[in-house]
Amino acid sequence: MSKPFDMELFLAGVLTGSHATRQRHVRQAKIIMAEIAGRWQRETPWTWQKKHVAWFLKHRMSHRSEATRYYYLLTARLLARRLNTSWVFIL
Repeated sequence: MSKPFDMELFLAGVLTGSHATRQRHVRQAKIIMAEIAGRWQRETPWTWQKKHVAWFLKHRMSHRSEATRYYYLLTARLLARRLNTSWVFIL
């Protein structure tokens, strides 16, 4: 039996800011991970493609406020930085 993916440990190298900001990024990254896992059965960020995160931002966040979408965009950019990719997301 494998251990569940630790998103906080995954993001630890790229997280900056206050404790509340770091916790928000971790919480939002876990939500993104759960949505992608539910849709595409991709359990860890290492298996994601840009289309997975773009789908989340476009379809799952479409009914949210502009401010909420912006904060999720920041988290997506943080995930892309951690994955060392050149993904660019635009609202």
